[in-house]
Amino acid sequence: LRPSGGFVGSYAVVRLSRGKTEILEVEGIEVLDANADKLLLPHPPAPINTYLDVDRWYARDANWSPDFAESARQFLALYAKEGGKEADKIDAVFAITPTVVERLLAVIGDVTVEGIMFTSENITEKLEYEVEYGYVKRQIPFAERKNILHPLVEALVEKLASHIFFQLKTYASLVDAAIREKHLVAYAPGRELQNMFETMNATGRMVSRKGDYLLWVDANLGALKTDHAIRRQLSYSLTPTTTGFIASASMEYVHDGDFDWRTTRYRTYARVFVPQGAVLIGASVPLSQVDRGEELGKQWFGTFLQIEPGDTRTLAFSYVLPMIEPYTFFVQKQIGTINHGLTVDLNFGKDKRLHEETDLRVDRIFKLPL
Repeated sequence: LRPSGGFVGSYAVVRLSRGKTEILEVEGIEVLDANADKLLLPHPPAPINTYLDVDRWYARDANWSPDFAESARQFLALYAKEGGKEADKIDAVFAITPTVVERLLAVIGDVTVEGIMFTSENITEKLEYEVEYGYVKRQIPFAERKNILHPLVEALVEKLASHIFFQLKTYASLVDAAIREKHLVAYAPGRELQNMFETMNATGRMVSRKGDYLLWVDANLGALKTDHAIRRQLSYSLTPTTTGFIASASMEYVHDGDFDWRTTRYRTYARVFVPQGAVLIGASVPLSQVDRGEELGKQWFGTFLQIEPGDTRTLAFSYVLPMIEPYTFFVQKQIGTINHGLTVDLNFGKDKRLHEETDLRVDRIFKLPL
C-alpha cells in the first residue's frame, strides 16, 4: 500500500485508436527505473530516503501524494526523465488495484498463460509468487521474470473483448463499483478528458469541502506484500471542552500473518490529514517523533510505525479542531484499501451525540441529527 494506491510494480503503455487496442509495452517498473540516469532524478520525499535508504525519486515511488492527480503528474514527470516509451504522447493515466482484476476474472472466467491458470481467487498471490520466486523454478532469468505480464494482459484483453458486448450491464456495474471503492482511478493532463473523469468521480482527488475532514494514509515502506495480513480499524472521536472541540483519530493495526515469502513485520509511514488550522496536542508516540505539514489545503501529522507478526498496535493523534459551523464530518477512503473498519463517536454535549460503527469501503459522510 502506498498513499494513492499500491506500490507501482508494473505498468503498461496502450494505444487506443478507432476501436482498436494496441499494447505497446508491459513490464516491471524496475526495468524502467534501472535504465534511468540518477543525476536527472530529484531527491525523494524524506520518509522514502529515511526508511528505504533511496536517495533518488524513481517512478516506482511516484505516488506519494494521497491525491491521485498529484501522484499521476509526478509519475509522468519521472516517467519522462527515465525515458519511458511515448512519454510525450500520454493522454491519460489509469491505475488499478489487483481487486479490479480479481473481479474481472470472476466475470470472464479463468485464463491460462504459460501453463499457469489464473483465477479470480488466486491471481494476486499466484502472480506475486511467479514474479518473485516462481521464475527461478521455471529457469527464467531475473531480468525476464515479469515477462509473463505481457501475455497475461493480452489474454485478459482478448477474453474481455469477446464477452463485453454480451454483458455490458455487468461490466458497467463492475467499473462503477471499482470507481466508488477507489480501485480504479484516472488522470488526464488535458482539461477536457480530466473534466470527464471528474464527472465520473474517478479522479481520486483529495476532497475539498467545508466541515470536519479525516483521511488516514498508510505507506508500506519495505514490508514486502504484508498488507494482505493487516486488519485495520479506524476510530474518530470528538469531545467538547470549554474552549472548543478536541478530536482524536486512531488506527488499530492487527498483524494476522507470519514470516513467509511475501509477509514480514509491517513498516508503515502513517499520516492523518485533517482540517487546516488543527493544532496537535497529543499522540501515542512522543510528539518529537511526529512530522507535520500542509498539503492541498489540509493539515497533516505523520510518523513511522512497525508491527511484528502476531502483534496489535494502535497509533493515535489528538488535536484541537478549528471552529466548524455548520458541522459535518467527511471521512475519505485511502485509494487501494479494501474496507477496514470505521468507528465514529461525535459528542457535542447537551444530549447531542452520534455513534456509528461502519466500514471504509467507500467515502463516508456524517451529519449530527437536529
